[in-house]
Amino acid sequence: MSVNFPTKKDNLVIEVISPLVDRGKYGVHRVPGETITVHADIYRHSHERYDAAIEYRHSSQKKWSRAPMKPLDNDLWEGSFPVQKLGYYHYKIVAWTLSPQDVPTESEVFEARVDPLFARQGTWYEMWPKSQGKNPNKSATWADCISRLDYIVSLGFDTVYLVPFHPIGETNRKGANNALKAKPGEPGCPYAVGNKHGGHFAVDPELGTMEEFEQFASACKQRGLKLAIDIALNCSPDHPYVKEHPEWYFHEPDGSIKFAENPPKKYEDIYPFDYYNENYKELWEEIKKIILFWADKGFEIFRIDNPHTKPFPFWEWLIRSIKEEHPELVLLAEAFTRPKMMKRLGKVGFDMSYTYYAWRTEKWELEEYFRELTSKPVSDYMRGILFPTTPDIFPDYFANQGPPTFKLRYFLAATLSSLVGMYNGYELCENEKNPAKEELYNSEKYQYKVHNWNCPVNIKEFLRKVNFARKQQSALSEYENLRFHYAENTNIMVYSKRDWKNGNTVLCIVNLDVKKTQNSFVYLNLPELGLSDGQGYTVKDLISGQNFLWRGSKNYVEINPEKEPCHLFVVENAKG
Repeated sequence: MSVNFPTKKDNLVIEVISPLVDRGKYGVHRVPGETITVHADIYRHSHERYDAAIEYRHSSQKKWSRAPMKPLDNDLWEGSFPVQKLGYYHYKIVAWTLSPQDVPTESEVFEARVDPLFARQGTWYEMWPKSQGKNPNKSATWADCISRLDYIVSLGFDTVYLVPFHPIGETNRKGANNALKAKPGEPGCPYAVGNKHGGHFAVDPELGTMEEFEQFASACKQRGLKLAIDIALNCSPDHPYVKEHPEWYFHEPDGSIKFAENPPKKYEDIYPFDYYNENYKELWEEIKKIILFWADKGFEIFRIDNPHTKPFPFWEWLIRSIKEEHPELVLLAEAFTRPKMMKRLGKVGFDMSYTYYAWRTEKWELEEYFRELTSKPVSDYMRGILFPTTPDIFPDYFANQGPPTFKLRYFLAATLSSLVGMYNGYELCENEKNPAKEELYNSEKYQYKVHNWNCPVNIKEFLRKVNFARKQQSALSEYENLRFHYAENTNIMVYSKRDWKNGNTVLCIVNLDVKKTQNSFVYLNLPELGLSDGQGYTVKDLISGQNFLWRGSKNYVEINPEKEPCHLFVVENAKG
């Protein structure tokens, strides 16, 4: 058998390219104003000189722009290009021999997606609309929700996240504390979407009309608050879709529609969609219409409930389809599931993800986990938003605890990540745990609830200080700049964030023991703080207002959790 001669081309090799997600199958994520720094091994035989560059363009452009690459060490080359517009960018590496000139060698074309800035930074307040009133036997209204907005702004939150507010099913309606049968007058669980008043395109009439909801959305916009909506792709047996499209659901052998499960949990009040039913394309298009409908109503962020129970090809299609038309929209994966599953959801296109933060309590596991989340390769495609608690998650360590625990867990969430969220009532240190499960007792998930917003036991002032620090200190708006430092005491955790563009540097020191005072010598990595050996510097605590003059890497701290469980230091006199 004869072997064909190769066509003439340059003898250059381009390999070991980064950043790539699954060898380029998925795009890396960035926000406007960032750069994408590309590395690759580039080399050829013999001693001829060669050069290389990155060619890149936004998907809306036809012409390629070029950014130079430079050799670093041992055939490793580096180059960067800026991204400014939302949407998709394409890029490739081009290398060529200078003399004699051959046909240039090109890499594959790779992709990056540029997301809105609020895909990387945000401070969310999770609101249950029906629980914003004063009557424990009746739903609040949209007018009640509007009356709460100035309070939310005063605490320093910039995003209002609403749980489902659609009509709730009657069939198998759940009662208080997830009882299998609701009592007369109980509202049911809002994740059981749909009844005679409508489904995913409707507003529960208990809250008011669509026009009154639009007034609420307008009031949020007037205050500079972004809106996030919880998209629960579930249908109660009373949802209009059940009669209109019974083929959209799974069926039992007897022909009846199957109820939902998310092992070990069972949901007798909802039906899940069959994403590969005989009419699946119509279903997929309908789900896209739901998202775009609420985008038109003012929502910019879509928190997707249980995305890990839906097929990956569906998410790839849906997110790509939405992002190509509306790159300004952001999607959050609510997936408390296996690590590889959570990462895959980031790869297929979700902007941000829930995390295991609620279950990380020891110093070593917090440091290990957040090094992973905020470092490459994970940070190229997955951004973690941290909630201390959720309507479904109330860890044992909160049970019957007071302000020190609630302060500590919010502080960690708000400073380890640039994305943080808080469930309404957390600021009141509500601490009665359900004895049977990891949830609050008498959860508003299944009943009307009235919060005592003027409760004397609260952490409101602490929240204000932390949240306003997040706005004022640019280092806290970054995600990948988290660095850990050493403390002798295993109860003392030390970490910093630095904005290398302007020199803003924040140093966080926390006492993980909420029961008693802990002290330790801490050893700082001075270059990470923009400091040099022997340099004196001031650390100013944004919570207590105290100033300390420190010198060198070794310093002493003592933290009484009854006063405050942490220091939020701004490092002054650091080199810009």
